[in-house]
Formats: sequence, C-alpha cells, structure tokens
Amino acid sequence: MGNADFEVQLPPAKPFMKTLKSSLKETFFPDDPFKPLKNQPISRKFQLLLQYFVPILEWAPRYAFHLFKADFIAGITIASLAIPQGISYAGLASLPPVFGLYSSFVPPLVYAMLGSSRDMAVGTSAVASLMISSMLGKEVNPHQNPKLYMQLVFVATFFAGIFQASLGLLRLGFIVDFLSHATIVGFMGGAATVVSLQQLKGILGLVHFTHEADLVSVMKSVFTQVHMWRWESGVLGCCFLFFLFLTKYFSKKKPRFFWVSALAPLTSVILGSLLVYLTHAEKHGVEIIGHLKKGLNPPSTSELKMSFGSTHLPIAIKTGIITGIISLAEGIAVGRSFATFKSYHIDGNKEMIAFGMMNIVGSCTSCYLTTGPFSRTAVNFNAGCKTAVSNIVMATAVMITLLFLTPLFHYTPLVVLSAIIMAAMISLIDYEAAIHLWGIDKFDFVICICAYVGVVFHSVETGLMIAVAISLVRVLLFVARPRTSIVGNISNSTTYRSIEQYPKANSAPGILILNINGPVYFVNANYLRERISRWIDEEEDKLKHSEKCNLQYIILDMSSVGSIDTSGISMLKEVKRNTDRRCIQLVLANPGGEVMKKLDKSKGIDAIGHEWIYLTVGEAVNACNFMLQPCKPKTKADESEAAEVKFDVKENY
Repeated sequence: MGNADFEVQLPPAKPFMKTLKSSLKETFFPDDPFKPLKNQPISRKFQLLLQYFVPILEWAPRYAFHLFKADFIAGITIASLAIPQGISYAGLASLPPVFGLYSSFVPPLVYAMLGSSRDMAVGTSAVASLMISSMLGKEVNPHQNPKLYMQLVFVATFFAGIFQASLGLLRLGFIVDFLSHATIVGFMGGAATVVSLQQLKGILGLVHFTHEADLVSVMKSVFTQVHMWRWESGVLGCCFLFFLFLTKYFSKKKPRFFWVSALAPLTSVILGSLLVYLTHAEKHGVEIIGHLKKGLNPPSTSELKMSFGSTHLPIAIKTGIITGIISLAEGIAVGRSFATFKSYHIDGNKEMIAFGMMNIVGSCTSCYLTTGPFSRTAVNFNAGCKTAVSNIVMATAVMITLLFLTPLFHYTPLVVLSAIIMAAMISLIDYEAAIHLWGIDKFDFVICICAYVGVVFHSVETGLMIAVAISLVRVLLFVARPRTSIVGNISNSTTYRSIEQYPKANSAPGILILNINGPVYFVNANYLRERISRWIDEEEDKLKHSEKCNLQYIILDMSSVGSIDTSGISMLKEVKRNTDRRCIQLVLANPGGEVMKKLDKSKGIDAIGHEWIYLTVGEAVNACNFMLQPCKPKTKADESEAAEVKFDVKENY
C-alpha cells in the first residue's frame, strides 16, 4: 500500500480472547499492580499480596526510631487541630460534639494500616459534614428525632464506605475522574461559602436557625432575627476570628512557624473556655458545649441493623454515595498533591479501599464520614511527618482526650467553634484558581461558576449535579464534534501541521490535506462526512475565485484517529463514493493499526484502493504531485457539472 518500501501494514492478527484480555487489563489494571507476583513461589506471592492490600506490613519492619520522633511531633500537632475541628464539624453535621472525637480515633488507625500516603491526616471534613446535615436533615429533623437521625448518619457512612471500597476493589477509580478540577474548585468554594454563612448562627448567638443550606434561606434567617442577635457572642466571635486569621497570616509569611496556625484552634478553645468559666458568660447569652460523654467509641452495629428496615433507607444510601464520591475525590486529590512534593506515588485504587474500610469500620464504632482534609494534611506535612504513624499518634492523643479530658470542654463556647469553622472554610474559597481558569479555559471557568452558584443558591447536590452534567456535555461534544483542520507543509521540512496554527504553512496546489483529530465513532461519523464535504466545497470555491488549478486529491491524515467503529468505516466509504463523483481521489495517510484492521475486514481497503494508503502525509503528497494532472482552472461547463454532482450527493442523503 502506498510506497512499496514503507507501506502501511496490517497489525498481526490476535485471538479474540487475547484482545479482550488486553483491553480489560488496560482499562482496569493500567498500573499493572500484580507485576511483582510474576515468577514468585506461592508463599512469596501470598506475602506480596498481603502487603499490597495492607501496606503497613511492607514498611513497618523497616520502621526506625528517628522516623518515630518526626511522626510523634507531627501527630501531636495535628491532634491539637483535630480535637477542636472534630468537635466543630460534628455540630455542622447536626451531631453531638463527641462524635467528632470518635471519628478522629478509629478511622485514622484503620487508614494507618491500609493507606498508601505517608502524609495524609485522616478526619472529618466540613464539606462532607454539611452535605450529611443538608441531605439527611430534609428527611429527619436532627433536633426532633436525634436517635433516628444518628442511625441514618451511620447508615450513610456505611454505604459510603461500601461504595468507596467497591470502586477500589473493582478498579473503577476512573469514575472519580469525572469530577474535574474546575468542578471541585467551584463545588468546594460554594460549600465553603454556605458553611461560613451558617456559622453566623453561632457568631450572633442565634438559637433558632434554618436547616436549609442555600444563601437566600441563610440570609433570611439571619436578618429576620436581628432582635435576637447577642452582642456578647458577636464580640467574642469577631475577636477569635481575628486571632485565627492573624495566626494564619503569620504562618503563611513565615513558613517555619507553621505550628502557630496549627495550634491556634486549640488555643482558641482553651482561651474561650477559660473566659467563659471566669466570667460566667454562659449566663449572659453565650452558649457552651456542656456535658461531653467520657469513654471510647461505643459500638453502633445495633443502630445500623435497625436502620436497614427503615423507610428512610433510600435517602441514607443516596447520601452515602454522594458524600462518598466527594470525600474520595477530595482525599485522593490531597494525597496525590502532597505525594508529588516528596516524589513518591500513591495508588488511587488502594486509597479507595483504605477510605472505604475506615468508613465501614467507623460506621460500626459510632463514627461518621471521614476523609483526608486538606487543612489537616497540610499541617501534618509541614510538621515533618515521615509515615502514617503520625495518624496513630493523633488517634492516641484523641483516645486520651476521650478517656480523661472531655470534662475540660464543658465551658467551650459554641461561638469559638463557629469561628474555627469559618476561618478554615474561607481559605477553601480559592478565587485565585477561578481567575486562573478564566485565563486558560473559559469553559472550565463556566463549569466552576455553575458549581459554585448551584451550591450557594440551591443545594450541594444541585451544584454538584450541574457541574458534572456540564462536564459530561463537554466530553460528549468533544467526541461528537472532533476537530478537523487543513494541514500544510512547514517550509524547508517534511513536516505537515495545521494552517490555523501555522499560517505560513504551504498548501499543495490541487491537493486538500485534512487532519481528523479524534476517534471516529457512530456519534460523530455523520458530522465528519458532512464536515469533509464542506471542506471540499470551500476549497473548490476558493480555487474557483483564485483561478488556480482544480482540486484533484483529498488526503485524510488519520494519525490522530486511534480507533474507529463500523459507522466510521461506512463514513469513509461514503466519502470515497462522493469524491469519486466529483472526480477527486481520496487518499489516506498514516492510518493506525486499529483502523487498518477494520478497513481490511470490511473490504474498505479494496474500496479506497491499496495504492492510495500511505505511511505519511509527505509520501501521500509526493505521490499525488507525481500523478497530478496539469493544473487548469475550471470552466463554466466544469462548474455546472460539479453543481450537478453536489445536487446528486444531497439527494442521496
């Protein structure tokens, strides 16, 4: 085919089962995780397999004391952040504060055994807490029926874990990739805005507040109760907000003092508790946490069993799946980001299994949904952690708190917890990333803004669904409307590139070279047929007005066509028939193995002609130039004949 010395060849034939096996491997095992098992004895295979699913068995035997010193300091540092954050975020999820501490004890221990990230600090997150409260709160009022609400939270956490672990075990991690960077930026920013505004309840000392999570409802609830605002809470909240922002600014300017902002939340809790205790502010309208139950996590398997027969089970499952996806996307993105800084790799599917298992175990031990929050992981990273042992140290510190120190939080004012949440959330509104998206890709910016607006003005689910839907539409449009472009020769070279990108590229007289940039499927075959026909019409009109030679050859550069289906093959045959009617020769350049294999099986090579398939665009142009008829402008008779041909073509469609 084409040049005899460098002809386009058919790929070697492969049995169907071998091809299927190869395709499945590329889809589900692109990283080839079981490569180390090859040529190993059974005992060694079992050991490696166990180490793959339980990574602590791999690195624990090599663990040294100098690593523990760094992990101990990091663990104590993140515990000082995890304790006040855990108490705060539990309130955001409409749960008793102690459940935030429970969720910072068991899940980190599970992740330390199963996780592959050295820097991840596990705990509850504000966004997941908000989603649980907003979705389940619509079904069951957490204040009127706290027991049923708590059961549904455990069920949602359980199904979130099942879903996450299933994605990892079935190697379906690519599903999370449908949450694009733009979607996550907009969604997290919107959720952070709503969470921050909801903290006005605590800052202003309001007792009655809306359970809705949209901007209008929150603002309405705030401004219809102006007479209920407590100036004592407002002053206290503003002071602690200023303190938290000041410490964050100081740590940002001087990174070696990262521990200042890390200790600021715990310091705020201690100072706030002392202030309330000494001034008896709880008698003057400042709400406090009150009694916190001492002791470790009680089992919650009985609550899970009771909820499985509930009429509210579907909403709990829905909540679990949605929050599971969000927390998974957040955790994996955070883990990969910090792994890049230390030049090591984390396995996304292994992380999904770890997240899933810690939420399954957590749901059975009175914990609600946990992930790898950015703020806590950043503190762990800056504190110099070396391994996941820092999570074990943090969990131990939380365990000691649960056993002995919970009475110390009795006088902690809720306004301080609101200030801690608000300070943490405002940093998640990444307006710089949105500006960056605007400068690079306007469509991504639209996705980001749609996610933000959907979350802020309606609900977290709506914002997420709108952003994902727009992202999927973009993907479908990319597949349904692949780019085609006219290609020209770069001067003094054999390289052919798009004339749109390289305006000075030279086009060959009498030859139209088109590049198809994307796979050819049933969804875009009709579009490509019409677009190629339009390219030919436009080229002939241009040649007619410039009185240059007739269009005699059209070369399709197939180098970017990775795959093609039967509709695509039919499209090429139709294009061949249409060009024949116009007395134009169709030429293919550099078709890939998949394309050649299907052309051969469908007799497409015979239809196009073996001699009109070339290895490169350069070879195709040289062959066309060699056989090119003497150039002559079209006469009126030729134009009228061409018009008749075009009319016949349209009639056939």
